[in-house]
Amino acid sequence: MPPARILVVEDEDNVAFVVGEALRLAGFAVLTARWGREGLQLALDADVALMVLDVSLGDTDGFELCRRLRAAGSELPVVFLTARDATQDRIRGLTIGGDDYLTKPFSVEELVARVRVVLRRAGKLPGGQVLRCGDVALDDLAHRVTSGGAQVDLSPTEYKLLRFLLQNKGRVLTRGQILDHVWDYDFEGEPTVVETFVSTLRKKVDSRERRLIQTVRGIGYRLAER
Repeated sequence: MPPARILVVEDEDNVAFVVGEALRLAGFAVLTARWGREGLQLALDADVALMVLDVSLGDTDGFELCRRLRAAGSELPVVFLTARDATQDRIRGLTIGGDDYLTKPFSVEELVARVRVVLRRAGKLPGGQVLRCGDVALDDLAHRVTSGGAQVDLSPTEYKLLRFLLQNKGRVLTRGQILDHVWDYDFEGEPTVVETFVSTLRKKVDSRERRLIQTVRGIGYRLAER
C-alpha cells in the first residue's frame, strides 16, 4: 500500500521542515502549504489522509480554516499545532472539528505518535504494526521487543530509538535526524547522547559479530540485514 499522505500547513519554515522531515522518516508522504488558502484548497482537492495545521498563519486563522473545511463537508482529520496553550483555545480547536491539539515547542516523536493515533481512529491506518530486521522484532501494539525470540526490556528512549531505526530500515540516518526524532526537536544536550544510546541498544538486541545496527563513519547509523 502507498504511504498515507499528510498535509502540513505551517508558515514558519523551520517548523514546517522539522515536521515534514519527521513525518517522512516515519514513513508518510508529505505535502506542505505556507498559506491558509493554499492549505484549504489542497485539503479539499488533494488525496490526503490528515492535515497538520498551525493555528497562527499569515493570511488566516487556523481555526477559521478548519471551520471552512468542515463547512465544505470534509471530514479530513486535523491535528492543530500552536503556541497557544490556554484551555479555551484547546476547547475551541476541538469544538470546531479538530481531532488533536499540540502546543509548541513539541517533541516530533509525540507528533508522529498523535498523527498515528488519529489516523488509526479514522480507520486510515492499521491497528498495530510489527517491525522486523533480522531476528529483532518490535510489536508496537503490544509495546514488546524480541531478539532471537527472547523478550528484551528497553527503556522508553531505547524503544523509540529502535523503532525509528526499524521504520527506516536500510536508510542511513544522521545523528541530527536521530536527535530530532527520538529527542525533542530543540534538544540542546550533549551530541554524544546518540552514541551512548546506540551502544546500550546494541548490547541488548544486537550483540552478534555482524551487527544489524551499522555505523556509517562520519554520518550516522543504518539498520540493515546481516
